[in-house]
Amino acid sequence: MGLEPSGSTFNSLVQLEYEHGIPRNPFINAGALVVSDILVSHLKDAKSAFLDYVRQRANNASIQDDPQVARFERQSGFRNAAMANFLKSFSNLTNEVEEVLDFYYFHCSLSMSCADLAKGFLFLANKGHCVWTNQQVLTQSQTKRVNALMLTCGTYDAAGDFAFNVGLPGKSGVGGEIVGVIPNRLTVAVWSPGLNEKGNSFAGQYALELFTTKTGVSIF
Repeated sequence: MGLEPSGSTFNSLVQLEYEHGIPRNPFINAGALVVSDILVSHLKDAKSAFLDYVRQRANNASIQDDPQVARFERQSGFRNAAMANFLKSFSNLTNEVEEVLDFYYFHCSLSMSCADLAKGFLFLANKGHCVWTNQQVLTQSQTKRVNALMLTCGTYDAAGDFAFNVGLPGKSGVGGEIVGVIPNRLTVAVWSPGLNEKGNSFAGQYALELFTTKTGVSIF
């Protein structure tokens, strides 16, 4: 898996074929599938372990998956299925395609509020330390690298626009959520379901732009 912005849509098959099944970064769909495969390989019960991890980071033991969302993702996820098979054909998935997809749709279906998201990402603003569990989740060096990847790749192929207008490391999702990280200070999460042509929340990004403009908070 690479560390570069994709410059293409988050679910591009063309780029994946051209680059021989190696995703550009972990934040596009192909990259997330490879990460899912790694977790399935290394965790005895990937679903339970991942859910526990998210609950601990967000300090909310009531976070659950939504089977209806997972079912919808599976029923409509033809491109993800194609991508997973493509990755498998290039020997970039170790586990069976269906097992990887099942876990992928599971972690796509977790139900979280904006508060959950902001708290869940807080360790990335705190040098890798989780204040809720008093655990060092990542080293400072690893935290720096995750934040760098979020800045350059976290909003699909609109990362340059997001950095220019918002000025924070961020991670968006097609559910309309965006989380921004202000290192050594705080995290902020927004949600609005209307997406722009890049797959990011239109109103959510604008809200974050207003937030950083009005407060002067930015990494630049």
